[in-house]
Amino acid sequence: MAETGASPLPPTPPAHSLLFRAEHFVWLTARVLEQRLFAYHFLNGEADPVETALDAFRNEDGGYGHALEPDLRGPVSQPLHTGHALRVLDSIGRCGGQRVERVCRYLTSVSTADGALPTILPGQRGYPTAPFVPIVDDPPSELLATGPVVGLLHRNEVWHAWLFRATDFCWQAVDSLEKSHPYEIEAAVAFLDSAPARPRAEAAADRLGRLVREHRLAALDPERLEAYPVAPGYAPGEHHFPYDYAKTPSSLARAWFTDDEMARSLDRLAAGQQEDGGWPIRWRQWAPGIALEARPMVTIQALRTLKAYGRSIG
Repeated sequence: MAETGASPLPPTPPAHSLLFRAEHFVWLTARVLEQRLFAYHFLNGEADPVETALDAFRNEDGGYGHALEPDLRGPVSQPLHTGHALRVLDSIGRCGGQRVERVCRYLTSVSTADGALPTILPGQRGYPTAPFVPIVDDPPSELLATGPVVGLLHRNEVWHAWLFRATDFCWQAVDSLEKSHPYEIEAAVAFLDSAPARPRAEAAADRLGRLVREHRLAALDPERLEAYPVAPGYAPGEHHFPYDYAKTPSSLARAWFTDDEMARSLDRLAAGQQEDGGWPIRWRQWAPGIALEARPMVTIQALRTLKAYGRSIG
């Protein structure tokens, strides 16, 4: 048989498996980028098509826009879009080289006076935006935007002048956290999991774990969700679970939860697959197209988390 150059196909999963049903959902609903990501992670796909699909969202300034993060519509580059792009590149082992050098130049150009990133730049004004995302003229630096980006760059051993002050900002922000909410804690974990100075990162993570438990920011018993408050501004029922913080067993956040707590949360994650094969989004759906674009992302993450913990997906 002549060679086609295509990657060898993996064995077809059973029709009742999580993976089989999710694959149908992705081909039916996902953008090209998420189709390529699914193929890369679960169907022996190549990394080059993922990069090509991601390029459609890249702007001349080196940042990313065009609703890469579905809650921010319009073409303009934003830190949240660019952080999403880095997560994609990291997931396929391509977070480096000239592409990331351009990203770092963009990050430098949009940083605040303290060298870190705002969540939303005022250029978003005039384009459709989630109502829970405030747009202000002089946005402050946010751990929510900066922590995951800094963590990914350290994880991939990217060295750029922008990182020095941004890393200092993340340390100060993490050390000063007393009251927080789940997404900010997740951003802190994304930084700490790859931050330099490992003993300091471990100590900071230990403190955050106590904060999460004391303030009931993780739903430890999925059968008693009423015992866990939803953070102000979140959608009704927008709880966060142990797997949201510790997406892999190697995360520092894994030590926050007992084996039973983690197992219960993973059971709930596996059971969350809907009849169409996709997982739901838990945050507020403010426009019809948001869930359509975001659910394939959530579905890929759910499968990757379950696989990382050794759960059978098909």
